Amino acid sequence: MSSPRKQAPAAIDPYSQNGFGVRFEWGWHGAAAIAAGADAVIVIDVLSFTTTLSVAVDAGIEVFPLRVRDASAAAFAATRGAMLAVGRREAGETGVSLSPLSVRRAVAEGALTSASKLVLPSPNGATIARQLAETGVPVIGASLRNATACANWVVKAVRGPVGVVAAGEWWPGEALRPCVEDLWGAGLVIDALAAAGAGPMSPEASAARAAYRGVGRNLAMGLAACASGLELANDGYGDEIVVAAEVDASRTVPVLVGESFRAA
Repeated sequence: MSSPRKQAPAAIDPYSQNGFGVRFEWGWHGAAAIAAGADAVIVIDVLSFTTTLSVAVDAGIEVFPLRVRDASAAAFAATRGAMLAVGRREAGETGVSLSPLSVRRAVAEGALTSASKLVLPSPNGATIARQLAETGVPVIGASLRNATACANWVVKAVRGPVGVVAAGEWWPGEALRPCVEDLWGAGLVIDALAAAGAGPMSPEASAARAAYRGVGRNLAMGLAACASGLELANDGYGDEIVVAAEVDASRTVPVLVGESFRAA
């Protein structure tokens, strides 16, 4: 009688980082890979979506993330009774845009209040957050401003694996450009997750943490000198970098509930 044939073990998805409590990846494809099996995903887009998101949610504003700013976005905002953020140049000195300074100014002038709703389009962080929400996984919006608060909240609220996603930027032709400011932001979140007891970390997460620790006290200078910071400065928006560099200034945790971010 022949012995039964042993079944080959199921192939392990090499991109999911399964087996690790803290995972790290880039962009939408990376987010989708590590979200499978994760109990929450933290999205980081330092310049500028999640920094602006943190400023808005600090003020009690409900924020709807969208991918594009077009006629459909205007219609969406109208049906939600929300203000639609416009482009920086279109916003000028009085309008609301993806700039965190524009949101602060609008709050100070009373144009936005704790009862306000804001539609905030972004091809990076907002797009990833909205697409992740459609999978059913809880989504948290973190920046350098609220990284530790987000990490501490996730460790208390979520018992399983956590994915950390750096949104990145785009090269011409829509190829993902990994950007160092989002790597640092993710590294700070991962460092805080580890300090709060989450783990073990995947090799990818450990590398992001090491990048953040490597920049150390030079973080603000690094933000100003990196490619994305120089791009903002060249366009006349360098003052926004100061807001992005407000490390752990906020204790507010933006959580995507349904189609909008609100404070946890």
